[in-house]
Amino acid sequence: MRFLRPFADRRAAGRALARVLAKRKLADPVVLALPRGGVPVAAEIARVLKAPLDIVLVRKIGVPFQPELAAAAVVDGDSPQIVTNADVMALAGVTRDEIEAAAKRELEEIERRRKAYLKDRARVPLEGRTLILVDDGIATGASIRAAVRGLRKKQPKMLILAVPVAPADTVQELRKEVDEVVCLTMPEPFFAIGTHYIDFHQMSDEEVVELLAQQEREASSPGPVS
Repeated sequence: MRFLRPFADRRAAGRALARVLAKRKLADPVVLALPRGGVPVAAEIARVLKAPLDIVLVRKIGVPFQPELAAAAVVDGDSPQIVTNADVMALAGVTRDEIEAAAKRELEEIERRRKAYLKDRARVPLEGRTLILVDDGIATGASIRAAVRGLRKKQPKMLILAVPVAPADTVQELRKEVDEVVCLTMPEPFFAIGTHYIDFHQMSDEEVVELLAQQEREASSPGPVS
């Protein structure tokens, strides 16, 4: 599937994904966002599917001279998962020891974000459920791979990756690690996620907290009386 025009913003992209996912009639879904950018996308999906929303905390480990280029990623959990991008590591001359040292620093940031975003909020049970992992787009896929491998340990019934935009070759590789990929736009050539949005502003922690709180309020409020 392709969208010829850029998405207005992340929430518009989420609504477009939700329309596709709603047709699947998925059993017992949970929507899981990668903060920060994945949260507004996921919130729209959770609203349409009437599914709980939670987050997966992953931190990218960039190369020293180009931090946005992911050499690896680390995901929090009972035993933190480190997923490396061997091609980038070789090209940049980054060693495994450097990756592990950086991972320790990023786990500190993960802990900070966990406290900021979730506070005392109970985590959503995942075992045996249909998990929909959401981000605002994929570039190298290192963060997504880390999240996927962490979620596989939760023994879901099904694991779906849903993103508005990603390179076709990355999507093809990720199909091997999940049960299904829903990607709306796979441009060739692929330059950057932000080029496919009109509004792609850097989200703040405050925006993430408010979106999570808003979704929780909506989920807990009673529906209209028929």
